[in-house]
Amino acid sequence: MADGSPNSHGRESIKTSVGNVASNRRRQHAVSIGKEKRDALVRAKRLCRAGISTETDVPYESEMMIDEQISILDAHTSSAVKALKTAVAYQGKGAMQKKVSALRELRRLLSRSEFSHVHIALKAGAVPLLVECLSFGSPDEQLLESAWCLTNIAAGQPEETRALLPALPLLIAHLGEKSSLLVAEQCAWALGNVAGEGEELRNVLLSQGALLPLARMLSPNKGSAVRTAAWALSNLIKGPDPKASTELMKIDGVLDAIVRHLKKADEELATEVAWVVVYLSALSNYATGILVKSDVLELLVQRLATSNSLQLLIPVLRSLGNLVAGDSLMTPRLVPGHETEGNVIAALGKCLKSEHRVLKKEAAWVLSNIAAGSIEHKRFIFASDVLPVLLHVLSTAPFDIRKEVAYVLGNLCVAPIHITGKPHLVVEHLVSLVEGGCLPGFIDLVRSADIEGARLGLQFLELVLRGMPDGKGPKLVEMEDGIDAMERFQFHENEDLRKMANGLVDKYFGEEYGMDE
Repeated sequence: MADGSPNSHGRESIKTSVGNVASNRRRQHAVSIGKEKRDALVRAKRLCRAGISTETDVPYESEMMIDEQISILDAHTSSAVKALKTAVAYQGKGAMQKKVSALRELRRLLSRSEFSHVHIALKAGAVPLLVECLSFGSPDEQLLESAWCLTNIAAGQPEETRALLPALPLLIAHLGEKSSLLVAEQCAWALGNVAGEGEELRNVLLSQGALLPLARMLSPNKGSAVRTAAWALSNLIKGPDPKASTELMKIDGVLDAIVRHLKKADEELATEVAWVVVYLSALSNYATGILVKSDVLELLVQRLATSNSLQLLIPVLRSLGNLVAGDSLMTPRLVPGHETEGNVIAALGKCLKSEHRVLKKEAAWVLSNIAAGSIEHKRFIFASDVLPVLLHVLSTAPFDIRKEVAYVLGNLCVAPIHITGKPHLVVEHLVSLVEGGCLPGFIDLVRSADIEGARLGLQFLELVLRGMPDGKGPKLVEMEDGIDAMERFQFHENEDLRKMANGLVDKYFGEEYGMDE
């Protein structure tokens, strides 16, 4: 199943099941991105705005009640659909211009983001009329206005987006080379909104052949149509089924376009392409295998080091983390002797110092996967300027970021798992981190209600208890109230945590503990 779900990367974390967890987290990351993009970064659906006709505009600064404004605009929308129906039926002189004028008026009303009139347009029967106006042989101006109306209907509520099902075959067909660039871009925008609605509609689009023509639109070197196509593709392949990501990577020219845009494109286009890489690297083994053989890693690192755009840095970091977690060939390229090694650690350190919490969290995710590499990777990070930053973030950042940083620090202290099932200790790293003050941060994780965080804290305590020289571990844990933190699991409902905590307390703080003193 080389084309199926993500593979298991050997991320030798202090977590017991780290090999499976790394790939699962890649998939979870990918599936969760949709909401993050919609809410904070690049919306999964995008309204195509336009200037408002003065004849139908309602002044917002008037004393008219808000519901009266809505009522009037709803009436205008219903009238616009009726006017379009009349124009479509008209066969006399100037018929085309009548249709275009009616379409433009409806488009202007549907472009109002303050109030939604989509349901009124649908109730009045707009979609069949718009589908008819999309018929082949129609003038470009008519096609553009029709696709624009459909774009904004697709930006509505889920049931409103689903109303576009009859229009999808024609929207896809107009992506072809025989269509003008403006028409193709507007159709791609509408399809991107449909794909952004969810898996069901994505599957419909894929079954109707939307992937190939959208992929071909990536070929030009620049332009808003390329950006729109990349955005629509990121919505179309976002999963959770990896099949679309795999199929996209098999299309001739796609990899070359990705590399070219990451290397030369402006930040807006590079951002949309980076989101495509996010889903490719998160969902498809096949795509990841192709990407790791290209220049994508170096280009992502270069973007990370040189850009200050939050919108670009988020998908760049996510892609880097996915690639490093997803293929063991990537991580060796981040050690001394490779041209990316200095840039990537410095750039990740920059992100960890950022005021944006999502940058901190994603940077820690990337570092945790690098830290899970060879002993050279661990030493490289350990000797860098990023280590003090990690220790500071562990004690000051919000919980979710502290948990990611804890993965990094924990990975620095363990080498590949021993035949006994326990990880080898990198004692010098463990001693230095404990002396640097990391222990309270891990004990705070033990006290948390988060199961994953608590397990992470307990596993680090096991390293300290077992590995600190001269048997100092138990005393250090006791001084930070670690015993009390572990004893809260004495009757915990989670069996794994209960056994782990009770076992540590029994082994290191049993009846004979402190007798030497």
